[in-house]
Amino acid sequence: MILKIYQTNKLKLNKDKFILFYGKNEGIKKEEINKLIKNKNVYSYEENQVLNDTEVFLEDVFSRSFFDDQKIILINRVTDKLLEIIKIILEKEISDINFIMNAELLDKKSKLRNFFEKNKDLTIIPVYSDTNEILFKIVDIFFKNEKISISQENINFIISKINNDRMQLFNELDKIKLYCLKQKKITNIDIAKLINLNEDHSILKLIDYCLIKNKKKIVSILNENNFSSEDAIMIMRIYSNKVKKLLELTITYNEKKNLEMTIDNAKPKIFWKDKELVKEQIKKWKPKELKQLLYHLNETELLIKKNSINAINILTNFILEQSSI
Repeated sequence: MILKIYQTNKLKLNKDKFILFYGKNEGIKKEEINKLIKNKNVYSYEENQVLNDTEVFLEDVFSRSFFDDQKIILINRVTDKLLEIIKIILEKEISDINFIMNAELLDKKSKLRNFFEKNKDLTIIPVYSDTNEILFKIVDIFFKNEKISISQENINFIISKINNDRMQLFNELDKIKLYCLKQKKITNIDIAKLINLNEDHSILKLIDYCLIKNKKKIVSILNENNFSSEDAIMIMRIYSNKVKKLLELTITYNEKKNLEMTIDNAKPKIFWKDKELVKEQIKKWKPKELKQLLYHLNETELLIKKNSINAINILTNFILEQSSI
């Protein structure tokens, strides 16, 4: 029997004894399997454990050596190699054990997939990638429930970074939840620090090098990373926030004429490992120049939003132009 993922509420463990989930979306599979096994007696195996010690595994199953009357055997990373063992268990018509199996993507030629699809007494559930619409709903519900203030641009950025992987999304949302225990607002700089960017250089590093006009490092980062249009908007937003902060520092420095005091009295506090970099940035810029840069940043951000297809080209040209001034 083939079920759609939204039909899993029809599963009855007293009737559906063999259930196979397959597909790349580990997040949904984990979520649905956890619903089935919640508050149940579960014995978990990896497929290679079963294959490497088949006799012991089958002996445990057939001798009822498990301690509970009704139990679930969960087998992960299942492949076609498990099919013969499943057939052996089916022949015994065991009634007090449920077998839930989790496989990665099984193509149409898979013997395991075909066996489950053609057998009305077995249940197979294909699990496909989440759509952006579904992921947006998950994120929206999360931030509303946690009462955390976040911009739409930051939500777009999070979605763009998780490769339609619900499990990765949950991991990123958990990080945000922990970070926001003492505050109910999260900025784009916070997001860039927390989200797993999957890049060798972070967006923050790129902006820091922009503000000290290190063109060699900037070109290296741009060449080594495959930034998206969502990244482009995030980069411009963080760039603007960094420039606003730097503008405050340069104004203070011009008034006090004391670089150490300017750094030490900054609010929020500048982390010790960033102090030398910020000093270099303060020396590079005058308040008037930073005000002009803010104006150009706002103009460029609007241009990127109107021309999302060319977002990366617009961003790259802007950054390289600013680093050459």
